[in-house]
Amino acid sequence: MKKQTEEMNEELKQCGCKDCNCEECECENGECNCEDCDCNECENNEEAGLTKLNEAYNKISELEDKLIRQNADMVNFRKRKEEEINKMLKFCNEDIIKELLPILDNFERAINDTDIDEKTEQYLKGFKMIYCSIQNIMEKNEVKPIDGSNKPFDPVYHNAIMLEKNENYEPSMVIEVLQKGYLYKDKVIRPAMVKVSE
Repeated sequence: MKKQTEEMNEELKQCGCKDCNCEECECENGECNCEDCDCNECENNEEAGLTKLNEAYNKISELEDKLIRQNADMVNFRKRKEEEINKMLKFCNEDIIKELLPILDNFERAINDTDIDEKTEQYLKGFKMIYCSIQNIMEKNEVKPIDGSNKPFDPVYHNAIMLEKNENYEPSMVIEVLQKGYLYKDKVIRPAMVKVSE
């Protein structure tokens, strides 16, 4: 009886798959699940497992690439934002300065007016004081007039509104500045209105 039980146990230990050569295989419904099995069904299971593993690696690689791209986009966005903010802060007074320029022009016209009497000259002294104060504020804010006379015409800094034949000047030279132009830091906020030689 003992011998028969041992023989039955031995038979149970053997695999029920057709192509399996392993001795200790636990099969369920004719499908082999052991690691050392050489049967076709086991090879199919192994290939399926490798396919799933490769798919998982590919998915991980895709997600890593996506994350790297998103991080790069975020860094670029931050840089652009910082540049915009710095530019805004750098030229934050531009609108106010542009509104002050015509006032400065009017002061210059009043000061350069030669047709004045003694009474007007008293007022002119006050005008000059105010004009100097405005000029000091402009200088503190890095506003500088564009140097134009006897310079070659440059469309970045000059706006030619008159052409004149003049033997004393070479062609495309600024003969006269009719209205001052101004630079705010390194930016032209108003080009100079000039008369240019033909």
